[in-house]
Amino acid sequence: MASLTSELLTRSPECITKTLHMPDGQPFDFRLLLEDDGPLIGKYFESLGDDTRSKFGPHPLDMATGHALCTELDYTKFLRMIAVHRDTAIAYFILILDVRPGERNRYESYGITLVDGQDCIVAPSVADEYQNRGLGSVLMLRILDIVASLGFTRILLSGGTRATNLRAVHFYEKFGLREVGRFETSCDNIDMIRQL
Repeated sequence: MASLTSELLTRSPECITKTLHMPDGQPFDFRLLLEDDGPLIGKYFESLGDDTRSKFGPHPLDMATGHALCTELDYTKFLRMIAVHRDTAIAYFILILDVRPGERNRYESYGITLVDGQDCIVAPSVADEYQNRGLGSVLMLRILDIVASLGFTRILLSGGTRATNLRAVHFYEKFGLREVGRFETSCDNIDMIRQL
């Protein structure tokens, strides 16, 4: 049942903030990106290694983009969220709250009609030094809660995931996303979706 709205998030962005714990017990905050977070998210982007960068495509990963994103916040279209541990961003997730034409067209080719207001898109990233430590699992559970609270009925991956990235495919399957089709870019990609 929906309890969050983009209007509420615009008025009170802190309402979504939650202190979570890594599997080793260390606490961190997961919250919306705010206007003054440019240096924080920019530093996060610049800390990412080439392998992580190659798997994230919604926008460039540099300091200038970090600052620009913080001046263009629109909680009616995107929820840009960061995990912060000891004043350092350790993960960045985007929830896209409407369906983009590229995804709409690809899913239509699979026989799936995506609907604004029912379907949302997630683009996750985790800092290199926090990968393979269970942080992504903690964050996916929180993302699924947020998506349900916003009233969406399905979630899909932004741009799919690389077919060769078996660790990511298994990770998403663990959270109920299923393969619905494949498409080619510079590599073979898998589109995945989950009914909530």
